Amino acid sequence: MICRTETADGPYATTMPEYQGSKAARTARSYARWMARAKPGDYVIALSGASASVPLVGRHLEILGGFAALGIGGRRYVSSIAADVAKSRLRPGSAQQRAAHRALTPTVLTEALGAIVAAEQLAAPWPSHRAPAPVFKAAAQRRYVHRSSVRYGHHPTQVLDVWRRKDLDPAQPAPVLVYVPGGAWVFGRRQLQGHALMAHLVRRGWVCLSVEYRSSPRHRWPRQMTDVKAAIAWARDNVDRFGGDPNFVAVAGSSAGGHLATLAGLTANDPQWQTELSSNADTSVDAVVSVYGLYDWHDRSTPERDRFMEFLERVVVQRTQARRPEVFRAASPTERIHSFAPPFLAVHGSNDRLIPVAEARSFVERLRSVSESTVGYIELPGAGHGFDLIDSGRATPVVAAIGRFLQHVHQNRRLGTVTSAV
Repeated sequence: MICRTETADGPYATTMPEYQGSKAARTARSYARWMARAKPGDYVIALSGASASVPLVGRHLEILGGFAALGIGGRRYVSSIAADVAKSRLRPGSAQQRAAHRALTPTVLTEALGAIVAAEQLAAPWPSHRAPAPVFKAAAQRRYVHRSSVRYGHHPTQVLDVWRRKDLDPAQPAPVLVYVPGGAWVFGRRQLQGHALMAHLVRRGWVCLSVEYRSSPRHRWPRQMTDVKAAIAWARDNVDRFGGDPNFVAVAGSSAGGHLATLAGLTANDPQWQTELSSNADTSVDAVVSVYGLYDWHDRSTPERDRFMEFLERVVVQRTQARRPEVFRAASPTERIHSFAPPFLAVHGSNDRLIPVAEARSFVERLRSVSESTVGYIELPGAGHGFDLIDSGRATPVVAAIGRFLQHVHQNRRLGTVTSAV
């Protein structure tokens, strides 16, 4: 029998045998093998995860551990992408090209939703006013936070913020969005991401839940996923206390959050992600929105993909794909596609260097081929990863497009209309 600390549950966890026995001996041998194979950077990653267990200050050190893990474990992956981005920015005429691409946004949005959303809902012009970068408006948008740090589980990290209007009509339960922040699975903080989308929906009468979840290297996969499932189950059971409708719960996320939202949508009530929940917990969702999400956790066909998989192995999953291929396939949305998937909207930039647009195209094509629900896809010409944080010219109309998609799905649900595949 092995005692593990609650706050460090990966291969870098602190272990202490309760008694001398065969399991303790096997565990000791496994750690000895890890120490023999580990590189200097692996020790830094291990220490960064362990530092988060320090009493009183550990929670504040966790974000530093995430930066250390990303900088060391993902160094080859991130540095190559940063170089590509720098080259594209410095290319002659790049500024004019970005402006031309941005000008195409309204047309792209109208065409992408034209076969999904009713014409009268698309008649209103797309917002086009210039504004500061969305990340600079995040603090002001938090005025819509009705209740902060609400617990959805027993772990200290399992908290969420409830966003809603003060004048929400209690007689009319509001549709609900669970928002999952990104951060390469090593940052699960809710302070900055998704604020523009949640503020937009709140103004239109929605209740939004901004989720914080356990992250690596302190907590290895699948803690991120089990926390998202727990938040959805909490919403089904408790959101009516805040004016939300537990019968309509959508999920959205960006980047790693898009991966988690997509996986949650495709694995409703899958017991492998619900080991910490009651047997009657409902983790199904009524719609999914993924903004520059990642959909493939097992392909190593290119040098870039191989570097990404090394990062997952070393920092997030803390297991090798060669030894545990089933873990990576189970976490890969491309492997979980089925005909009963909920309505889905994917948003991706054609110039995304971190998650290539081909991955999003391939996922959407496969999902459309089997899903009985609506599958929407918005591809923004010239947009890169994280555009919704830094590019208000694109973020503002895209947020409006997501809002119109979700309103359409919710309205169809209220009317009892079946949303057919597009």
